[in-house]
Amino acid sequence: MDIPSPLETTKRKVAHSDQHGFSVFPDQVRVPNVIVMVGLPARGKTYISKKLCRYLKWTGFKTKVFNVGEYRRTDANAADAIHGANASFFSPDNADALKVRTEAAGRAMEDMADYLNSGAGAVAIFDATNTTKFRRKTIIEFCKNNTLRCFFIESVCDDPAIIDSNVTDVKVNSPDYKGLMSAEQAKEDFMNRIENYKKQYEPIEESEDEKLSFIKVINAGRSFKVHQVQGHVQSRVVYFLMNIHLLPRSIFLTRHGESEYNAMGRLGGDSPLTEDGRKYAVALGEFFEEESVQNLRVWCSQKVRAAQTAQYLRPEMHAEYWKALDELDAGICEGLTYEDIQQRYPKQADDRAADKYHYRYPSGESYEDVVSRLEPVIMELERQANVLVVSHQAVLRCILAYFYDRPLSELPFIDIPLHSLVKLTPRAYHCDSTIYKLDLETGEWDETSAQLPLCDSPRD
Repeated sequence: MDIPSPLETTKRKVAHSDQHGFSVFPDQVRVPNVIVMVGLPARGKTYISKKLCRYLKWTGFKTKVFNVGEYRRTDANAADAIHGANASFFSPDNADALKVRTEAAGRAMEDMADYLNSGAGAVAIFDATNTTKFRRKTIIEFCKNNTLRCFFIESVCDDPAIIDSNVTDVKVNSPDYKGLMSAEQAKEDFMNRIENYKKQYEPIEESEDEKLSFIKVINAGRSFKVHQVQGHVQSRVVYFLMNIHLLPRSIFLTRHGESEYNAMGRLGGDSPLTEDGRKYAVALGEFFEEESVQNLRVWCSQKVRAAQTAQYLRPEMHAEYWKALDELDAGICEGLTYEDIQQRYPKQADDRAADKYHYRYPSGESYEDVVSRLEPVIMELERQANVLVVSHQAVLRCILAYFYDRPLSELPFIDIPLHSLVKLTPRAYHCDSTIYKLDLETGEWDETSAQLPLCDSPRD
């Protein structure tokens, strides 16, 4: 069936974990999952693979991409010139090249099985064209023999504009061509490569195997076809794929201006802004007056200090107030300083220092909990155009870890100073990051193109 709109989000169950107390990630993946990409070249398979891998890792699933093209290029028996930088290498009549490609796929599959069966990972993404029924049958049999659950993602595209954009923006810079051909030569050769693949392409059909689990992503997400989705991971994959797009857009992130509790070194609470915090709020409004970002939407936490920070933005920006964007709940430690916590609850301070991501404040939250409640926010950020998020340190750390593709172990330590603004510009395979820091004395913004570093103090 064709499904034109995204699935509704669902809440995840919370279960007990012996290692970290209560966790939103119980033993969800008893059978490891292999996600198999299918489609002609320049259909966005690697783009989907990388985005999906980032999302699954952020939500707590150990995930890795196995790109067959990279295995092909690292074969010691041949140079790039005959390993891909020539369309004839991909001709169905080239028996020698077919042998090389088959061996590369075999090595990738063996590494994938080792990764999953060793317990090192829960999900593997097999990134290759996999355009024939024979190749897909081979993968299915391999997964059965290794007790792995298999799910196919076929990217189908017949829109010439999308294909041309993908070839021009991404493929001509492929390692297959870099330093070997001009951009024009590379584009011409790659289009010939596509024609060679078309000669042998067999799209996935339900008749291929009634029990086959797959989703077809048609013309970069304009429509979808879903069949026999099984298990939690596959459901999450479908949910995610129905929300992503690659339209030009910018995402702005900022903490609220300095609050009275910030000035006192106290956690949480709902205190108003200080004089410096109000200066930042005014400067933030002026910044977006000058930037003139088209159709900018403002998402704000429901805390007083965040609402006050957003109050000088233009009314037509239509600020929306999200409970999900509220700061991490420090439970019994709300309103205390870190010194107070060390003195009153030394065991809690030690537990937090030992595992900051999983540590949950008594009657409060952990970073892991915040990631869970932010998942609908991330889905909306993937779907929307230009957005400004006015929130808090812990929340923005979780969002930045997603777009920066940082491991969960680093997430609680991303340094997000007060009175700074982060501009994220999602690209095909990465995310550009620009940092603007306000000098309160001069009212000037300092601009740097970089990701935010990890903080010096592991406590904050």
